[in-house]
Amino acid sequence: MTEQPTKRVHAFVSGQVQGVFFRANTRAEAKLLGLKGWVKNLPCGGVELVAEGPSWAVNELISWCHKGPAYSRVDKVEFYAETPRGKYDEFSIRF
Repeated sequence: MTEQPTKRVHAFVSGQVQGVFFRANTRAEAKLLGLKGWVKNLPCGGVELVAEGPSWAVNELISWCHKGPAYSRVDKVEFYAETPRGKYDEFSIRF
């Protein structure tokens, strides 16, 4: 069996993404996909996240971020590929 290529993205999500459980739902989705990293609210009203894992799973999470959970309104998702570092043990919510 061949090992899956690993991918890491650093993303910024803007819109109505605070106060609608965006972070908790992002963490739940990331855990279902087997991803590691973190998500946090930003002072500007957006959300920032870093996700690392199999390429297909990272792509799925980015697709999910474009729609977000119920009651959210995603206006924009910006994401940047980074070199995978393998430094996270789980996907957490940062404060």
